[in-house]
This record gives sequence, C-alpha cells and structure tokens, in this order.
Amino acid sequence: MFRPLDIATSLVTTVLRVGAGYAVGTPGRRPAKPLELYEFEACPFCRKVREALSILDLDAVVHPCPKGGPNYREWVKREGGKAQFPYLVDPNTGKALYESDEIVRYLFAEYGDGRVPALLSGGPLTDLTGSIASAFRLGAGMRYQPARAPGVPLELWSFEASPFCRIAREALCSLELPYVLHNVAKGSPARAVLIERTGKMMVPYLVDPNTGAEMFESADIVAYLEKTYSTDS
Repeated sequence: MFRPLDIATSLVTTVLRVGAGYAVGTPGRRPAKPLELYEFEACPFCRKVREALSILDLDAVVHPCPKGGPNYREWVKREGGKAQFPYLVDPNTGKALYESDEIVRYLFAEYGDGRVPALLSGGPLTDLTGSIASAFRLGAGMRYQPARAPGVPLELWSFEASPFCRIAREALCSLELPYVLHNVAKGSPARAVLIERTGKMMVPYLVDPNTGAEMFESADIVAYLEKTYSTDS
C-alpha cells in the first residue's frame, strides 16, 4: 500500500475505535505465564480482545491466523473444535475461550477490576465500529503470505491504538510469524523498561532473536520481515 495512504487509513481505524487501547486502565493481578492469543489482525472481534490486552497492560504470545495460513488455524480447529477467532488460551487457569465478549469479560475479571470499559462493552455498536475500522484497512492482515517460520517467536513492543504499530502487526500476521506482544500503552510501567533498553519511548519496536535484529519504524519493520521471512516470489 502507498505509504501515506497506509498511515492515513490506519489512523482512521484508531479514530473510529475512539482510541481504545491507547492508555492503561486499572490492572489487577498479573499472570505468571503469558497468555496465548490466536487471532488475525483484520478481524474486528480480535481487535476488541487486543484492545483489552492493552488496557489491562497484559503481554501475550500471539499466534497469527490469517486466512489460508497453514499452521495456527489448523491448530485451533484441532484443539478447540472449530476455526473461529479470536481464541484465547490462559495457561495460568487452564481456560480456553472463543467469543470475543466472553474473552473480554474473562480478562477484566481475572486481571482487572471486573469492570469492562464502555468502549468494549457496547455490544452491536462496538462490533459495528470495529467492522468499519477493519474495512478502512482494505484487508491488511487478513490473508496469508507464504513465509518460512522463525525458530522462536519474535518480540514486538506495541499498543493497540497506535496506527504505526498496527502496520507492523499486520505484516507479522500476514506472514504468520508468532511473536511475544509487549503492550506499552500510556501509563504502562513497561514503558520505563523499553526506555531503559532502547534509550527512548518509541513504538513499534521489533526484536528478532533469530537474527539479532532490533529496530523501530513500521516501514523498516515491514521491509525487514518481507526480506527475512517471505517466500512469495
């Protein structure tokens, strides 16, 4: 996608969701093990769950499930019984959930104060704005692009409302590259950790332990992922 258009439509997506996932809310207890999320970036219901993760300042291992993806879609179908997304697995409690509203309620009950923010509990209105927001991205992060799998998951510092982070996540999703999502929404203590590591608070920030590469800038991240992992001639 033409870069200025890419940024503009991603920004519109953030505006349509009224900045959901921009700032941390009221986190509760912290999980001992990271949550595992099976989803794809273009899915409006998956977005709702990612927004919840940002608000609750929760990290997660993301297993991208783009349409046509050969790996994680089949795993979800095999383990959960159907290829439906999002699909959340919490190794701390043994819970495995499909429906986005059920997942969001579970996350705020287990790792928040039990109250789901209005932006995530608007029912049909929340789903409608999420669907319109996805439409503005013209299917980015929806379909699989042939790629080789990394030896270990990548790491991405991100927060849901950032239009630049969205572009990086879409590339990871299309290539079906698993990654550890470190949420750093406004108010997150993890921001101080990122600053200590890199010298500045800037996202997206990608670390690839398979190659030792570390970088900011969504355009650089997309170009790197395409060059390193894409096998599409």
